[in-house]
Amino acid sequence: MSIRNTTSLSRRALLGMIGRVAGGAAMYQAMSALGFAESSPYAGPIELEGAPKGTSILILGAGVAGLVAALELRDAGYQVKVLEYNQRAGGRAWTIRGGDTYTELGGASQHCEFEPGLYLNPGPWRIPFHHHGILHYARRLKVPLEPFMQVNYNAYVHSRSAFGGAPQRFRHVQSDYQGHVAELLSKAVKQRGLDAEVSQEDQEKLLESLRKWGALNSDYRYARGAESSDRRGFEVYPGGGLMPRPEFSTPLAPHELLGSGVWRHISEGNEYEHHSPIFQPVGGMDQIAQAIYREVAPLVQFDAKVTKIDQDDRGVTVSYLDREHPQAVREVRADWCICTIPLSILSQIDITVGPAMHAAIEALPYDAAVKIGLQFKRRFWEQDEQIFGGITYTDLPIEMVSYPSTGYGSTGKGVLLGAYIWGVNAYEFTSMSPAQRIAAALKYGAQIHSQYETEFENGVAVGWHRVPWTNGCYGLWTDDLRDKHYDNLCQIDGRIALTGEHASRIPAWQEGAVLSALDAITRLHALIRAKA
Repeated sequence: MSIRNTTSLSRRALLGMIGRVAGGAAMYQAMSALGFAESSPYAGPIELEGAPKGTSILILGAGVAGLVAALELRDAGYQVKVLEYNQRAGGRAWTIRGGDTYTELGGASQHCEFEPGLYLNPGPWRIPFHHHGILHYARRLKVPLEPFMQVNYNAYVHSRSAFGGAPQRFRHVQSDYQGHVAELLSKAVKQRGLDAEVSQEDQEKLLESLRKWGALNSDYRYARGAESSDRRGFEVYPGGGLMPRPEFSTPLAPHELLGSGVWRHISEGNEYEHHSPIFQPVGGMDQIAQAIYREVAPLVQFDAKVTKIDQDDRGVTVSYLDREHPQAVREVRADWCICTIPLSILSQIDITVGPAMHAAIEALPYDAAVKIGLQFKRRFWEQDEQIFGGITYTDLPIEMVSYPSTGYGSTGKGVLLGAYIWGVNAYEFTSMSPAQRIAAALKYGAQIHSQYETEFENGVAVGWHRVPWTNGCYGLWTDDLRDKHYDNLCQIDGRIALTGEHASRIPAWQEGAVLSALDAITRLHALIRAKA
């Protein structure tokens, strides 16, 4: 319902309007409807009892979903084998460090030259506190975690067409936006336009809450003064002794702030998936996957490129090439199969399943994304600009710059995420060579941080549509696609079950992969026991 079309403003509508300005309730509802921001329904460790002796299960893919399935099924007593295309486990839970070499589709190869201890997470890079499944495996396998800083009020929001192209501190924009909105709402309340809908007592409480929330002065104005400076910062900060006296800062003018468009970014921290605390594994996002892999390493065969998946009423036969010895096609047979191969790849493989699952596999597109890691001679964002972790948002094609949430105050080199790009911009960057992507990220980033030009050393750029084992970033579901294909994708087809983030309602997150794997193996276990 649009406020503009109502003749009166109810309490529900008023509080809803404030909520939309102040927080993420409406955003969370919208994100949940799309399947991006749901709280994980993980209910604790699963128990698979009574596995028929000698039953074999073949798992295709050693990403997070495949590793979780392998661990739980092995513990349940099944005979498990895992085929993995890469020479490492983890799938998109991938960390690039100094000494690593990566070759993308088209043949462009990058050799990472990052200093020891520095890294880039090209895929997942954070874990919300409510992703209980992936956090369970971190806790179970004693993987140390540290805070990931999503919102840093001292980072920037930036528009090339506003404020002369100068980046603005996040806290300035957020404080000024809230303050100006709170002043407008307080005027509406004080003009007694809500008498018929909101009681006098509630109006008084509402005015006081607006004054506190928006840092309004005693006249209910958002203006230069102690209240606003306590939020946005001082022009000259309070000191000691005979240091200069503090000076209040001047808020951005309302029309200039609204016209800039930079306010679009200040709600990022209000989205449920970005609520604090957020975590990252110490040393790189691959640490959880690697910890699971260490538990099941004897079961995993690397360099196995699956070429065909066939099934009959007695089992599943998978054909594959050993990429180290590709002269002959090899076969492995098992009673059952769990396939975690991304649909962008699986759609290119001959697989014996019914028409409904076939249609689902072929229907789902994969989104484009690009991440670029840049190493600099020093952590200038901390030393020069006092930015410790968090994200700067911009309307430049690089879209954001993320500062490392670890190693604060280090005097050596540092790696920041110099671009995290989606949509049309991602396709444009993916079409470039890795060196061109890095050069573009430096050109754009220098409009925010002038130090780029003198401090840059080397970088790595990953365009996900050129990653050979995914051909894209994650499954891009729409409501219409889910209605037509999601249930068919997740059903067990004969002796084959599909799992992965694409078979979840939390796409693009490791938690979706975990929950998908646990759900599939629980249903598969029940089916196996029923047939025993």
